[in-house]
Amino acid sequence: MAESRVRKAASKKKQAKQKQELREERATQERLGLTGSKDRSWVPWVFVPVGLLGVIWMVLWNLAGSAIPGMSLLGNWNLAIGIGLIIASFSLMTLWK
Repeated sequence: MAESRVRKAASKKKQAKQKQELREERATQERLGLTGSKDRSWVPWVFVPVGLLGVIWMVLWNLAGSAIPGMSLLGNWNLAIGIGLIIASFSLMTLWK
């Protein structure tokens, strides 16, 4: 048998083995629920409103915090709520691809 045929046969066997290993790995990932196709189109629709809510909370607290009954009861916790919402927005931003 010519040497080129031996090389072709060996490369075909190697490719078939790699395909089989890839199929087995994908089947294992699907069985465990670790598939890599995650849709993250929801991320901008969540982080933008959360960030805006944090900014609006801070502005309302600074301008009219004493006039709004719920905000006046919270006192300085309003600062933590506003900054927490903004930090949550930035954290959600890291999920966006």
